[in-house]
Amino acid sequence: MIGRSSFFAKSVARNISTNGFRRLASTKSLKETLQEVIPAKQEQLKKLKAEHSQAVVGEVKVENILGGMRGLKAMLWEASVLDPNEGIRFHGLTIPDCQKVLPPAPGGKEMTAESMLWLLLTGKVPTPEQSRQLSTELAVKGELPHFVTQLIDSLPKTLHPMTQLGMGVAALNHDSEFQAAYERGIKKPEYWTYTLEDCLNLIAKLPALAARIYRNVYHPERSLESVDKNLDLVGNYSNMLGFGQNEHLTEYLRLYIALHGDHEGGNASAHTAHLVGSTLSDPYISYSAALFALAGPLHGLANQEVLRWQMAMQKEIGDNITHENIKDYLWKTLKSGQVIPGYGHGVLRNPDPRFIALQEFCKTRPELQASPIIQLVQQTAEIAPDVLKEHGKTKNPYPNVDATSGCVLYHYGLTEFKYYTVIFGVSRALGALTQLVWARALGLPLERPKSYSMDALQKLIKN
Repeated sequence: MIGRSSFFAKSVARNISTNGFRRLASTKSLKETLQEVIPAKQEQLKKLKAEHSQAVVGEVKVENILGGMRGLKAMLWEASVLDPNEGIRFHGLTIPDCQKVLPPAPGGKEMTAESMLWLLLTGKVPTPEQSRQLSTELAVKGELPHFVTQLIDSLPKTLHPMTQLGMGVAALNHDSEFQAAYERGIKKPEYWTYTLEDCLNLIAKLPALAARIYRNVYHPERSLESVDKNLDLVGNYSNMLGFGQNEHLTEYLRLYIALHGDHEGGNASAHTAHLVGSTLSDPYISYSAALFALAGPLHGLANQEVLRWQMAMQKEIGDNITHENIKDYLWKTLKSGQVIPGYGHGVLRNPDPRFIALQEFCKTRPELQASPIIQLVQQTAEIAPDVLKEHGKTKNPYPNVDATSGCVLYHYGLTEFKYYTVIFGVSRALGALTQLVWARALGLPLERPKSYSMDALQKLIKN
């Protein structure tokens, strides 16, 4: 009886259901789990095509064509959906849901990149054992090939870290399993398996690549740690950056990378990966293109712009931080013709749940609550929405994730602004590469929208 009771207790503990998602005790690998879920998705797509291919889901206005295609319902993206009011959901799970059910690293509290990757790829919550198994698999694949280290070490320190990251990722295509298999001749139903291998290999190597760039550009006197097979992906990344003893920063990086892992498919970097991938370019080529999109000032550079702006405010108003002083600085920024960095979003119309999650992290850390720059971020977030509403030129006056993300990195000692987008690049691989696997599994076609000149558009309107 004792043995049966013990077994029953363990079974109950391993079958906890949270918000309808059941965490099952399983030793199935990521690939095995995908093999189980792909047929149902393929059938769902087949049914959509057969029964609803002519259904109308929206309209195209001239403002959509002239305004960067904002709001157009024009992409299939499996891992996440961004709602303007409630924010991002990953296979139906909100960020608080994910924080409750996704396994943390051993000894940690924040969900790991591996558990988020598992969810994005499969739609299922992994067990701690599965998450740890994936950590080990990625660590085994994590070392860079010699020709890539030679390439990165040969680059000038003055070359932007994002340019170096994109070059390094592109160079890894030398070992692409998908490219080699495609050249041999494989059947379309097999495309996803080789794409998956490339994606996992790339995700595994990103920490070593990104850390090497950081060392070369900012701390050439340091030696680089090897990949530790006992650490999770972000634990290794933090260790190779030289912050392995800073558990606060490591935990923050785990949260940061999980939260930035995916934000549906319409953003510039995710869309670029999907577009290039639709040509059957391998994941390395596809994601290197995405990284160069991420490097643009209107996309991935936002958190460093926020930090610069907050520090300039801090310098101007000094120790006399009052609501009135912050309000005056906000108006000064707006009247100079600038925007308030870290506020507004292309889709969201409410406070960004990612910002809220990072703020909750800050509230649990006394050292962050005592930080002048974090205090300034928190007070600015209380005042800026009303100022922006009064200003009347933004659809969303609320803070987005960039309003706080870089400031926390700075507090914990990662102070090199130009590097922040590289961390974003390590993060966004989780979602962008997930979609490449699903695009091949579902047999999605080459992306080819129709374009018009202004004359042709005017003619179309008249007709």
